[in-house]
Amino acid sequence: MTRISLRLRLTFAFTIAMTLVLVAMGFVVYRQLGRSLLTTVDQNLRGQLAEAVTRAEAGGPLVDPDAGEGGTVGQLLDSSGRVVRSTPPGMKPVVEPIRLGKTGKSGRFFEVDSIPGREGEWRVLALSVQRSGRPLTLVLARSIASRKEALDHLMTDFFVAGPLLLLLASLAGYGLAAAALRPVEAMRRRAEAITAATPGRRLPVPSSKDEISRLATTLNDMLGRLEAAFAHERRFVADASHELRTPLALLRTELELALRRPRSAAELERTVRSAVEETERLSQLAEDLLLIARSDQGRLPIRRTRIPAADVLQVVADRFARRAEDHGQMIVVEAAEPEIDADPVRVEQALGNLVDNALAHDAKTVRLWARTGAGGLVELHVTDDGSGFPEAFVSHAFDRFTRADEARGRGGTGLGLAIVDLIAQAHGGSTGAANRPGGGADVWLAVPGAERSRSGATLRSEAAQLS
Repeated sequence: MTRISLRLRLTFAFTIAMTLVLVAMGFVVYRQLGRSLLTTVDQNLRGQLAEAVTRAEAGGPLVDPDAGEGGTVGQLLDSSGRVVRSTPPGMKPVVEPIRLGKTGKSGRFFEVDSIPGREGEWRVLALSVQRSGRPLTLVLARSIASRKEALDHLMTDFFVAGPLLLLLASLAGYGLAAAALRPVEAMRRRAEAITAATPGRRLPVPSSKDEISRLATTLNDMLGRLEAAFAHERRFVADASHELRTPLALLRTELELALRRPRSAAELERTVRSAVEETERLSQLAEDLLLIARSDQGRLPIRRTRIPAADVLQVVADRFARRAEDHGQMIVVEAAEPEIDADPVRVEQALGNLVDNALAHDAKTVRLWARTGAGGLVELHVTDDGSGFPEAFVSHAFDRFTRADEARGRGGTGLGLAIVDLIAQAHGGSTGAANRPGGGADVWLAVPGAERSRSGATLRSEAAQLS
């Protein structure tokens, strides 16, 4: 069945359903017609019964001779089942006495397969009557051969017309299935032609506002997202290649120059130091790219610990204190009361990137501080008194391989703020950047606070107890 096309499977299911419908309809029509014809026979017998009672009292024929010729016979039977009178005359008892039973005041209907001298099935109506104080039974019988003939004709018509109707319905179902699946086939052919070399192509969307139309729209949206993801990956690879090419070219140039002619010890030392700087930049870039790749795969390791925000800020400040002092800069840690529930190593890495950017921007004073933000998050801020960001840069400051300008991004890879954003997202937090009104930049990341974690743990505990 799985190898049969969907169109044929739909037609097969439609054919089975139509077969069941036709059989059920035929059964209902056959039964209702049989009941209707039998009701007509019973009504005729009822009408003839009143006339037969009158005729019996008058001593004439029990039924109209024309009715007798039309298939109705009448008899008066005594208690022993003998025929007292019969129309037409000379007939044997229509029914045996044992079948008459109690007829009641309104009479009793039943069927017999045959009566003496006559063929076919008969409908019998028996009624108890009194004549000269003698109990008798008036019996009227009418042939129902015409009913059987009508039902046989109906059955024949069903057997002849049913398969024809079923065939026509199956062909119509096949056509409907083909028409319904035609847009799907058009979508399949278009999808088969879409490759990475044909960006921007989309599946045809049917004009009908049905499920297939919504499916085509959804698939087109998915293609758009995939194209955006592929474009993002291509840009990422191109930017990474560019970032790797520059330090490698500088490193190669330094080493080639050092080997062209004999150098003094001082010159070799400068060359080696320069090579070490470029090597460190390559190493840092490789680590950053690895971190981004892990984050894209959802595998950025986070080990949460409850720790005062002031401790994390102080660790980062101590790490950059010597560098700031050598360049006449200052790092200030302001008092911070909140506690955070985060990975201190990752948070320190993110804050280190922010402080490194601030020092690279020739800021005189860099301030680290924290505050409790919305939603139970703790914002860790790094502010400086430098030149700030260009306004057009703020909206995409955390994009990968972006720099405010060449001077501001000197020596960087454009991944520092992107990694800060990844670390914040891994904690379920967020990032932000803005220019300060008095000059300089304010960049921060928000991570869960200890109070928020306690509240979540309390709710989970209560839910577990209730369950």
